[in-house]
Amino acid sequence: MQKSQDHAYPTHWEADVVLRDGGTARIRPITPDDAERLVSFYEQVSDESKYYRFFAPYPRLSDRDVHRFTHHDYVDRVGLAATVGGEFIATVRYDRIYDQGLPAQDPEDDQAEVAFLVQDAHQGRGVASALLEHIAAVARERGIRRFAAEVLPANSKMIKVFTDAGYTHKRTFEDGVVRLEFDLEPTEQSMAVMRGREQRAEARSVQRLLTPRSVAVIGTGRAPGGVGRTALRSLLDSGFTGRVHAVNHAFPEGMQRLDPEGVPAVRALREISEPVDLAVIAVPADSVPDVVRDCGEHGVQGVLILTSGYAEAGPDGRERQRALLRQARSYGMRLIGPNAFGLINTAPGVRLNASLAPQMPGAGHIGLFTQSGAIGIALLSGLHARGPGDGGIAGISAFVSAGNRADVSGNDLLQYWYEDPDTDVVILYLESIGNPRKFARLARRTAAVKPVVVARGARHNGTAPPGHAVPTVRVPDSTVAALMRQAGVIRVDTVTELIDAGLLLASQPLPAGSRIAILGNSESLALLAYDACLTERLRPQRPHVLTSAATPDDFRAALAEALAGDGCDAVVVTAIPWVGEGAAVSPGGGEGAALAAALRSAAEAHPEKPVTVVHLAMNELAETLAAPAPAPAPAPASGPDAPAGYRAARPQDPVPASDRSPESALPPRGPSRPARPLSPPGPPPALAASRPAPAREAGTATPPPPRTAPLRIPAYPAAERAVRALAEAVRYAAWRREAADPGRVPEYDDIQEAAAGADIERLLDRLSLDVPTGRSVPVPPEDAEALLARYGIHTRPVLAAPDPDTAVRAAARLGYPVALKTTAPHLRHRADLGGVRLDIAGERELRRTYTELTDSLGSPEELRPVVQSMVPRGVDTVIRAAIDPAAGAVLSFGLAGAPSQLLGDIAHRLIPATDREVAEQIRSIRAAPLLFGWRGSQPVDTAALAELLLRVSRLVDDHPEVVGVDLEPVVVAAHGLSVLGASVRLARPPATTDLGPRRLPVY
Repeated sequence: MQKSQDHAYPTHWEADVVLRDGGTARIRPITPDDAERLVSFYEQVSDESKYYRFFAPYPRLSDRDVHRFTHHDYVDRVGLAATVGGEFIATVRYDRIYDQGLPAQDPEDDQAEVAFLVQDAHQGRGVASALLEHIAAVARERGIRRFAAEVLPANSKMIKVFTDAGYTHKRTFEDGVVRLEFDLEPTEQSMAVMRGREQRAEARSVQRLLTPRSVAVIGTGRAPGGVGRTALRSLLDSGFTGRVHAVNHAFPEGMQRLDPEGVPAVRALREISEPVDLAVIAVPADSVPDVVRDCGEHGVQGVLILTSGYAEAGPDGRERQRALLRQARSYGMRLIGPNAFGLINTAPGVRLNASLAPQMPGAGHIGLFTQSGAIGIALLSGLHARGPGDGGIAGISAFVSAGNRADVSGNDLLQYWYEDPDTDVVILYLESIGNPRKFARLARRTAAVKPVVVARGARHNGTAPPGHAVPTVRVPDSTVAALMRQAGVIRVDTVTELIDAGLLLASQPLPAGSRIAILGNSESLALLAYDACLTERLRPQRPHVLTSAATPDDFRAALAEALAGDGCDAVVVTAIPWVGEGAAVSPGGGEGAALAAALRSAAEAHPEKPVTVVHLAMNELAETLAAPAPAPAPAPASGPDAPAGYRAARPQDPVPASDRSPESALPPRGPSRPARPLSPPGPPPALAASRPAPAREAGTATPPPPRTAPLRIPAYPAAERAVRALAEAVRYAAWRREAADPGRVPEYDDIQEAAAGADIERLLDRLSLDVPTGRSVPVPPEDAEALLARYGIHTRPVLAAPDPDTAVRAAARLGYPVALKTTAPHLRHRADLGGVRLDIAGERELRRTYTELTDSLGSPEELRPVVQSMVPRGVDTVIRAAIDPAAGAVLSFGLAGAPSQLLGDIAHRLIPATDREVAEQIRSIRAAPLLFGWRGSQPVDTAALAELLLRVSRLVDDHPEVVGVDLEPVVVAAHGLSVLGASVRLARPPATTDLGPRRLPVY
């Protein structure tokens, strides 16, 4: 039960949320100043809705009602409102009660009655579901564990809100009223429901931006040139299928059309008589707030702000950006930018190019998101060079360059592309990650059905680029990279590698393994490919070298033979211009096109294996392979009569089923055309652990049968680039296979979770009295040992030895042999500096060692010596768990000692970790052979080590107050292990986390 000092206005309860239809609303506590808003809101509610709320005709609120519904103590009585444009559209409140349903008198009462009221015009938008998530989180924070609600049987919509939430509930019927009671403790089902709603809402909000029926370019210049006029020309030149309006307050009065474009021209948005879905804003920064206000009042669904001068311009600009975001969200609009480059949708039913790109990219199946306009230009240009035109290998489905990404971010696009049937591969260039926990969760789910390729800029200096106001991530980039790999993300370093990997993944099936066949007409080029395979830890076969006079038919035969063999999973073809008498094609006489046809012909027979090409001075070959293949002969239609495993080839100008037209709805959750399968096809990936972490929610999809043929084959001008892209595909395919069985989070019978929680609460009450909110506190050693013991983690006793006599008594108590160690911070765990003396067999030796230690290193007061009993010899390791405010809970493992620290040989996994992930974590460090019998040494007990890692993971996952655990050293012997040192840090958990109710970020 909260005390009176908690009655201040709880700012942290404020949140922006995306609703079911893609619009946004703001949720905040109701205050006494809301009296007029509440009355106005109630007047707009239908009589039927009022009857459902009060069980009787209730045409208006009395003054007493208004006072009761606007005055709360924010503990026992709480009211929240959802607002759009500053006005209420829905309310929810709870009142703490005891078992008889009367107002609570005992501070320990943990039940509350909850009631909703949603304006009729906003019913069906998911407002009540969002409010329920937030009021439940508020109630848990205030010590309430159960909600009760009384609903009329005819109010089926509200009953469904409660029953669909996923909480454990009980339903009874008495006196003509349905009574629902449900626990507020999050369940696996409630988390899945919340994540599913979040995904559908955010995906819908992105779809609305990408499929507008009407676009207004605000700030269109009167003369050619300028940002606004360029954006207008891009829209028109792309063949946009919707309506376009030019807006500029400086247009002459009476002007109705802008020439030579011939589009309607108005001085103000309000002069447009029809709805506008998307506003492209290119006006000076000082004018943007007025323009955004006009957009909100006109009902615009989203704004794309090309204007600069915001967070990238310094602190004042950052404040302008925050105010801009608040303004846009207050009207329920999503915002791309500011300082954005634009967005593109190549779907034939839309053809939207609302960007500064000089030309419309070809249509294809790569989804592309960048935070940098310059990198966006580079990626679009690079893709165009590798395969121009619709249906080519480098075609994109959608492109968004978000600039300062004050609102719409890469996370939103991941939500959209996860179920977009027209996107096969997701490519992201990120300079900062605003919510790494959410990013890892979404990336893992998306990677389960389609590849996600990421390059990250500004990763070494520890600061975000100008304009990116995000939380600082304290973990190093190597840790972030490891966590990305755990989530299935394909991490690359350069823009070139982004394109290389994206093209291969968009055009080829995933390899079933790492066995690579190499063939070609140049021994030197084949050997370069062979060496590159070894560098990437692939398993290349001996290259099959053709003669320099080999013809396309020779290539066809060699490739067909390689693909037909059981010993390879992928093929690298190397090619240089050929010479020789009697060749089917003379040099320079279309040899590239002829070779491309031959390679395609051979690959068609084995569509389950990827093929990639390395060429030198054969641009025609690369261009022909990148273009769509000639239309194949008619094939049996898909359906019950189609051959097993058949899948029709993609036409040259693909028309998606939904056409992603403005009127289309999102497809059902889960891709209707999932990512290409692993080879051979297997069952759907089941990514839920037996005790899954809420943030580890992942989608599943049924792999489709293999394609009839890889119609396009990626070609690279260097062997290293081709092999690196292929290696990324091999590693990703292996992750997909492992993701089908991610393991489980084991349950241990000896874990005392409730007792540990009580210990933590007592320790925080005692230790954090004078500590600022958010700061962590170290736990005294005795308390840390007791807390760890609750989770079956037992440390070896350590006895202080401030003088030789005390050291002797401690050794006698522990039993010889013993170790004498210093605990001074600068010498702790530094045996190399002489601060640790081992195998002391008796009192005389202990006294002599004590004297030597203090004479050489300092006084006992400085060294703080301790005595500890010896343990069986083994390998010294280190286990750590820490919570980064942005990256989340991370479990780390490595060998103890300076070499591992200097080389960064530490493996990281997200918490909660599964048994499979921990086993892989142990084996992933470079020094792992030392654990498994390197050079004849005895293998150590890695099973006990894995169990210890899992217990630490459980402790941190079960108790968010535990923000740091260090076990050092952990000596792993042939049988069992010993924890010789341990420390724990605690902190009050943040009010909101990624595991709380859904909300849009505010930086």
